[in-house]
Amino acid sequence: MCGRYASTRGPEDLTRLFGVTDWRPEETVAPSWNVAPTDEVYAVLERAARDDRDDEVRRELRALRWGLVPSWAKDPKIGSRLINARVETVHEKPAYRRAFARRRCLLPADGFYEWDPVKDEATGRTRKQPYFIHPSDGQVMAMAGLYEYWRDPDVTNDDDPAAWLVTCTILTTQATDAAGRVHPRMPLALPADHYDAWLDPRHQDTDDLRALLVQPGNGRLDARPVSPAVNDVRNNGPHLLDAVG
Repeated sequence: MCGRYASTRGPEDLTRLFGVTDWRPEETVAPSWNVAPTDEVYAVLERAARDDRDDEVRRELRALRWGLVPSWAKDPKIGSRLINARVETVHEKPAYRRAFARRRCLLPADGFYEWDPVKDEATGRTRKQPYFIHPSDGQVMAMAGLYEYWRDPDVTNDDDPAAWLVTCTILTTQATDAAGRVHPRMPLALPADHYDAWLDPRHQDTDDLRALLVQPGNGRLDARPVSPAVNDVRNNGPHLLDAVG
């Protein structure tokens, strides 16, 4: 799974890297070295223009809440349990299948954290050692994701921004390379030549979409042990990425 990650690039970098044409300054997200579920995160997505030109889509950089809330959910708290979707079954699961067909996104990251159980020789107890796993070339990870809209029934006006909660989830796959030595699952990062097909909301063929998810992008991954300070969501800052002995 992926339960924490780092995302520190600003909107100027992200709009350039992903060819974004529409970004709202009021949706600025602060850099975070300890992104946790229910946090606001940057997502790159495409939506059709709000007019009759149904052949035109806009690529947007949006701030979404991590933890997908299905449109049919009665309580948005369900989102804290839907932070990951398995690529093997995402097209079938009721919580994800509608979003898989129509609302796909990319979630930019510097890397992600996983925990490996290790035995403490001094105490004999098992503890979880966190690792930061990232592209060895320092490039951005474009994690495949889904997003969904949830309508708050307590807000009467559809035009009120508070009426809509927009949330997202990260697709995970079998871990490879350095990640596989730490944890059996990892986020699926798409290569740049798959961005267009993945984001296009007009592309709804399930088999074609699943074919985009078979090979993680971004090349070789490196993993380094980091401080257990990352275990506490209240801790943040670049020091969390420092290697420990």
